[in-house]
Amino acid sequence: MSRLFSPAGESDFCSGGSLLTKPKEASLFLTLGRHFDLYFPPSCKRARVSAPIVLQGNQIRTEKKASIDVLPDECLFEILRRLPGGRDRSACACVSKRWLMLASNISSDEFCCSTASVPPNSNDCHGHHGEVSGLSADEDMEDGFLSRTLEGKKVNDVRLAAIAIGTSSQGGLGKLIVRGNNSTRGLTSLGFRAIARCCPSLKTLSISNLSSIGDEGLLEIANGCSQLEKLDLNRCSSLSDRALVALAKNCPNLTDINIDSCPNLGNESLQSIGQYCPNLRSIAIKDCPRVGDQGVASLVSQAGRFLSKLKLQSLDVTDVSLAVVGHYGLAMTDLILTNLCNVGERGFCVVGNGHGLQKLRSVAVTSCQGLTDLGLEALANGCPNLKQICLRKCVHLSDSGLLSFAKAAASVDKLQLEECHRITQRGFLGLLIICGETLKSLSLINCLGLKDFAMGSPRLSSCSSLRSLCVRNCLGFGNSSLAMLGRLCPKLQHIEVSGSPGITDAGLLPLLENCDSGLVKVNFSKCTNLSDKVASAVARMHGWTLEVLNLEGCRKVSDASLLKIAENCPLLNDLDVSMTAITDCGVAALAEANYLNLQILSLSGCSQVSTKCLPSLKKLGNSLSGLNIQRCNGISRSSVDFLVEQLWRCDILY
Repeated sequence: MSRLFSPAGESDFCSGGSLLTKPKEASLFLTLGRHFDLYFPPSCKRARVSAPIVLQGNQIRTEKKASIDVLPDECLFEILRRLPGGRDRSACACVSKRWLMLASNISSDEFCCSTASVPPNSNDCHGHHGEVSGLSADEDMEDGFLSRTLEGKKVNDVRLAAIAIGTSSQGGLGKLIVRGNNSTRGLTSLGFRAIARCCPSLKTLSISNLSSIGDEGLLEIANGCSQLEKLDLNRCSSLSDRALVALAKNCPNLTDINIDSCPNLGNESLQSIGQYCPNLRSIAIKDCPRVGDQGVASLVSQAGRFLSKLKLQSLDVTDVSLAVVGHYGLAMTDLILTNLCNVGERGFCVVGNGHGLQKLRSVAVTSCQGLTDLGLEALANGCPNLKQICLRKCVHLSDSGLLSFAKAAASVDKLQLEECHRITQRGFLGLLIICGETLKSLSLINCLGLKDFAMGSPRLSSCSSLRSLCVRNCLGFGNSSLAMLGRLCPKLQHIEVSGSPGITDAGLLPLLENCDSGLVKVNFSKCTNLSDKVASAVARMHGWTLEVLNLEGCRKVSDASLLKIAENCPLLNDLDVSMTAITDCGVAALAEANYLNLQILSLSGCSQVSTKCLPSLKKLGNSLSGLNIQRCNGISRSSVDFLVEQLWRCDILY
């Protein structure tokens, strides 16, 4: 074959433009015959040929090039489903959005050959759909399945289709979380169709703030993901009973369901869940105005023999629902009731008198005005195995009801009272005396009825079982109550007395002296009248067991306390001295301690800590995993940058 070369031997002969100055001169080349070939060396840049040139007579015409893009979807679908493995399918899905959406609509049973496995670190094909192959940075593995989370602007059909294709050949997508929606290209049922077709192994689905998703999207999931076990629907205003009924019928493995703020889901959904989900173990229903007694009663009456956890919050239910719970909740171990405005005293009485909650171990009641002294006593009588109870904002609960409950609930070992303002010191101390052999943990939070007053000192049996005591933001709690606690509770290991300005050194020292088991966690935050005397006593008396110490806001605590801590607390791993009077010398004392092994240190708001403590902080950084130096104005920005560079293993808040 003859060739034409440039004189210099370069490869840019005819690098651009036409060879002929006049188009009609093309006929000169046509007379050379078939034996003469022209060679046009390639240009430096790759040219995209869009159509072939056809010579006809003395004219040049362009013929439209045949392209795969002109194939109808049906033909392209048949091609894609015959691809041999997951790697090839992922590569084809990267070609265009059209190819991606077509590939994502092919279910696993429609492929003509088995899916070849792709190594988890494969990143051979990204294109403009980087999620299609390989594991991206926001993917995790849970129980052998991939877990993906989409939020905000990333939430659209293309992203979801890319996830479906990319995970289908890598063990399957096991958990999908979708939060929010893309305001311009919102998620539709097409995205969920892709998940349903490509990810039949999906076990957990959590969607929230998806007002654009209606029933069609979840119907796709119901038809394609029969192995679904956990379902979380949060603020999905367009969903109706139709979608949840389909999920209940087609997904018999559902064990955990959470329905929160879905205004169009009602009784029909709960009836179907109770009827078609024999493996249901936990369900939470919150703020769904269409849910009433009919739905709750139907659910519990059918699922009560295997349902172990139930949460009802902000629903339009009455005493009828609680009566059904009390009678049919044979397998129930955890019960949460919140803001049930239409449930009265009778409801709480019948839930206890129903004798169905024999296995109940934990109950939490919040903002339910129907819980009175009588209802609480009935609850204790009807639940012989009750271990933990939390009561919040129960305005009608008084000392009398608390003491009656304590006498009836012989097995309770953990009690939390929050914003129960009718509980006084009498009920508090009486509870400790009655439950002295069983109660292990007691918390009183924001109980303004606790008023400190001197009591007589008769001989009282000690509460030998109590290990953890929390008294937080109870402004009336003072030294007299602490003195009584010191005599009653000698086995305390965890103690929190915080937000109580009436507490002084004189009240805490007797308590510290009587704790003969050794304190492990101590929190005296925002007790503004405590001084080095108490902090030093904690280190001296309990340093051999102390692991956590919080002195935040104790402005009278100074370097003297840190010296005692450095000398006596070899097990201390979490120390908070924020907003105290410590200086660089105190930090240096901690750094020089021979046996101290701090992991978390908070110096936030310590105005007397300055740049001079950098060497000490650097030394402490050998063991620190967390350091808080926010609002330490004496530490310059350059010093902070130095610490961040030197303590790269440590999370620093500044």
